[in-house]
Amino acid sequence: MRTTLTIGEAARQSGVKVATIRYYEQIGLLPAPPRTDANRRLYGQGDVRRLAFIHHGRELGFELEAIRTLLSLQDNPNQTCEMADAIAKARLAEVEQRIARLNALKAELEVMIDGCRHGKLAECKVIGVLADHGQCLHDHH
Repeated sequence: MRTTLTIGEAARQSGVKVATIRYYEQIGLLPAPPRTDANRRLYGQGDVRRLAFIHHGRELGFELEAIRTLLSLQDNPNQTCEMADAIAKARLAEVEQRIARLNALKAELEVMIDGCRHGKLAECKVIGVLADHGQCLHDHH
């Protein structure tokens, strides 16, 4: 027999907000659940697991379309994991690019702070670098 949970209980168990659950239903990431005679949604533990999967994927920064594909793969477990690996590798590449940009930003900020003479604003390295991008170490940060 199907365990029935209210949307609030499904939200609590999965860590997904009620409005987000409704949105995931609207865009097809979560199948529309059965409803009571009073038109209240009823969820099962499978729905909660699916919501937790989506939630975890979002925490890891996967886009909704990537999560949609991963859910489809999860729903058909006899396939190879080649597509899942490709999606994860693409996400890793995005993270590595972001880390590189953040490291460049960190270096720029360190140079600005280290170059500050702690004197008057007219001589302030922070203000000077912000006013003139040409003083930056990197073009993109």
